[in-house]
Amino acid sequence: MGKPTGFLELDRQDRTYLPKEERVQNFREFIVPMDETDLKAQASRCMDCGVPYCHNGCPVNNQIPDWNDLVYTGDWQAALSNLHSTNNFPEFTGRICPAPCEASCTLNIDDNPVTIKSVECAIVDKGWEEGWITPQVPSHKTGKSIGIIGAGPAGMAAAQQLARAGHDVHLYEKHAKAGGLLRYGIPDFKMEKHGIDRRVEQMQAEGVTFHYDTQVGIDVTGAELEAKHDALVLSGGSEVPRDLPVPGRELDGVHYAMDFLPQQNRRVGQEPIGEIEPILAEDKHVIVIGGGDTGSDCIGTSFRQGALSVTQLEIMPMPPEKENKGLTWPDWPLKMRTSTSQEEGAIRDFSVMTTALVGEDGKVTAIKCTKVDENMA
Repeated sequence: MGKPTGFLELDRQDRTYLPKEERVQNFREFIVPMDETDLKAQASRCMDCGVPYCHNGCPVNNQIPDWNDLVYTGDWQAALSNLHSTNNFPEFTGRICPAPCEASCTLNIDDNPVTIKSVECAIVDKGWEEGWITPQVPSHKTGKSIGIIGAGPAGMAAAQQLARAGHDVHLYEKHAKAGGLLRYGIPDFKMEKHGIDRRVEQMQAEGVTFHYDTQVGIDVTGAELEAKHDALVLSGGSEVPRDLPVPGRELDGVHYAMDFLPQQNRRVGQEPIGEIEPILAEDKHVIVIGGGDTGSDCIGTSFRQGALSVTQLEIMPMPPEKENKGLTWPDWPLKMRTSTSQEEGAIRDFSVMTTALVGEDGKVTAIKCTKVDENMA
């Protein structure tokens, strides 16, 4: 696999980003891809591992050493075919997956893993650029009808696979467009939505019928769908946020991430936000409660909306800068990570529990917190 001595001769090199000052001016993607020569060199670093632990790290079981070798040898089209054999939408994972495969890479033992995520993204992006990704229309029809409820990534992948098997597939989605949280949760600066649109076009050409603005249980009943289809697939997402039961929670200016983020995504996508109060961070001092990826998305969105400052509070202790590889590898380690949004100027504080929200005239003005230990005491 790859160049037998590649990992000895070449250091890890990855994609870069546009400067912070430039990228916060808009909601476009800001990753600067590597050129083809550098990508081939990085793919060549993939070792001929006896046990490729990257397979263990990858949630969709991508055949990572295989397509790394194909990129190294210049057979990009075969690499694309191999990548699609395990992943319907690698352009999504190549942008937003945290890359546990790289944590599991044998070369990560000395913090120098193969740039798997960048190679994956480059393969599928080249596939679109070259026109290699086309509808795969089935040669025969089964005569069976399948209804799928929920057009998020799971529903879309199920619909594509079933349509290619020859079934008549109908995908029911309560929103105006497909994609689920890919479209309405993840900000455009992490993944622009034209990537979803071209997959929808591909799927429509393969025979999938999309039913938008259709909420099952309101616009159509489950019994009606059961009568209409031979089988149903339930792929509804989880959109119920976890509340923070503290005094002052009812104050104006306290919002769920899942109210804040979809509003901005709809603005970028030129969709109406509906008859609701706009949530905007412009000229505000923003506090984000929660230190995970959703919190980071709120940070990046707030800066792009013109927030004066953003502070992120995490209830967990600050993790170590580096993990103990002897204890963690090849598993996903707990260690300090800084997202691109956090790099844009957020203040981060750890071991902080929110105890109350304070306001004046019904509007939030301050937050009361306390320091806690690992037992939340």
